[in-house]
Amino acid sequence: MEHVYFFGYGSLVNRTTHEHTPAHRARLHGWRRAWRAVPERALCYLTAVRDPDAHIDGLIAPVPGDSWAELDRREGAYDRHDATHSLTHDSDAHAVVVYAIDPGRHSDPGPDNPILLSYLDVVVAGYLAEYGPGGPAQFFDSTLGWQAPILDDRAAPRYARARPLTDEIRTLTDAGLAALGSRIIAAA
Repeated sequence: MEHVYFFGYGSLVNRTTHEHTPAHRARLHGWRRAWRAVPERALCYLTAVRDPDAHIDGLIAPVPGDSWAELDRREGAYDRHDATHSLTHDSDAHAVVVYAIDPGRHSDPGPDNPILLSYLDVVVAGYLAEYGPGGPAQFFDSTLGWQAPILDDRAAPRYARARPLTDEIRTLTDAGLAALGSRIIAAA
């Protein structure tokens, strides 16, 4: 049976946050990853924005049958967009969607729209597992919106799919943020 696949570029790159298999590395052309603010949430969302000169490395995996409801709940702020003809991958996927926030609903983040550090650690872990040591560096370099402050919630993670933090992930995340000159704020 043929399934529609999703393309993940944030926490969905981390295979420990979902059970969709088999997963394959993939590249989405004509899109860029960006941190964005939305009116109904104080925290930043990671989304894909159209950019004809960019690409995003990520992961694709099938969504069998009627199991879209669970993934749609997880990606509740996003709309599904057909990405089938914008991807390169080594799988038998014939149809792929990417979740992205409608451009009319998001804006550049500001000082009141922090990025959860616990979420960022999960994304970095996923890129390390899939793309090796260069994966996290490429993630930091190719993502827009780093002017948002980073909310240090590691002691009490607020991100629902937070994973145990290793010294390697802590070091990679902290080094990436230091290179960007990110402002870290303490969780209240």
